[in-house]
Amino acid sequence: MTELVTRPAPPRAPLPRRAVPALLGYAAIRVLGLAVLAIWSAARGKDAYTLLTARWDSLWYARVAASGYGYEVRLPNGDVHSDLAFFPLLPWLERLGHAVAPLSYADAGFVVALLASSAAAGGIFAVADRLYGARAGVCAVLLWAVLPVGVVQSMAYSESLFTALAAWSLYAVLTGRWVTAGLLAALAGLTRPVGMAVVAAVWVAGLASYMAGRTSPSAASPVTSFEGTRSAGDAQGAHEDVRAPGLSPAPGADTPARRLLGLALAPLGAAGYVLWVGLRTGDGPFGYLRVQAGWRNGFDGGYAFARFVAGMFTSFPSVLGGAVLVVGVVLLIRLYLTGVRQRQPLPVLVYTGVVLALALCASSYFGSKPRLLMPAFPVLFPLARALAAARPARAAALVAVVATVAAVYGALWLNGSGPP
Repeated sequence: MTELVTRPAPPRAPLPRRAVPALLGYAAIRVLGLAVLAIWSAARGKDAYTLLTARWDSLWYARVAASGYGYEVRLPNGDVHSDLAFFPLLPWLERLGHAVAPLSYADAGFVVALLASSAAAGGIFAVADRLYGARAGVCAVLLWAVLPVGVVQSMAYSESLFTALAAWSLYAVLTGRWVTAGLLAALAGLTRPVGMAVVAAVWVAGLASYMAGRTSPSAASPVTSFEGTRSAGDAQGAHEDVRAPGLSPAPGADTPARRLLGLALAPLGAAGYVLWVGLRTGDGPFGYLRVQAGWRNGFDGGYAFARFVAGMFTSFPSVLGGAVLVVGVVLLIRLYLTGVRQRQPLPVLVYTGVVLALALCASSYFGSKPRLLMPAFPVLFPLARALAAARPARAAALVAVVATVAAVYGALWLNGSGPP
């Protein structure tokens, strides 16, 4: 009688090595986008680098880096645009880059964007790889790279920096590294108002881990409590335990004390800046909200956005744009619900839900909503899993076509209305 011999799965490569294909693919797509932007801009007599570093919000960030806070613009209608609306981490990094290298503040912002977008790609891969395997991780990064407004990832804006901090904070939560998660959440809170989404994810994860620990001490770690399912298309991931070597927290890393410290650190960035603005303006805890009101930014549950979309259906050809917006919002909600059905980890769902709610239900300028949605990268995971299951040649061809279309659209968009 022949004895059945089961071969052990080959050892899993370290995370940096597994991420190389994703990072190379991301770099190639960004190079394509920048090349198309340069050619398109030159044909229109514009400078592509100026479009990336010295327009809209990038000018405000560079001014804060150079002169600190205190600048404001009073409009004829009475609105007051104050630089206090812009969170400080990006200007701090621009000031640091200017101090240590022969770079202008705008140049430093561009360098931060390039480094941060690569770090964001690595973080997105880490989270998706953790849940669904390396192939899905690569696909998630490529899908994030080919977003129609992906050119913003190379601008001196804060979206790439925030996405990098958010993604790695989520990865730290999923691997039980609570202090790291809290520190990254605090930095995310110093980057954009939506930093509260990262704080919410860390806190919900900590509470869930605490409750699981009370019910069953062996289930207290997020490694077991928040685990997703790997893609069947990842041949290596299909044969390995979900708690793969190198991903589980080190012994003693997930302790109640470290968990509490991580939860305490998480809100310090956002809370600290908001309170500082309140002290500076003399308006107390609501000072930052009043600063945002001067920009006509607020949270109205989506009422203003719904009115804006409805108004587009009153004439032609704006009705076409309205239809695209409706389809886009429905697609986002459907992808999020698919993530719920696919049992994405609780902190990932909380993070994504808060980002979507703040972006879609805010009364901010509607042209900025596509870039505000960019940090909601987990909505791409269902698509990434489907793409990972496709034949590699077919998937590569699809990504190439979409990347080309996105590059052309990005160049057209940035030379036109762009991302205010």
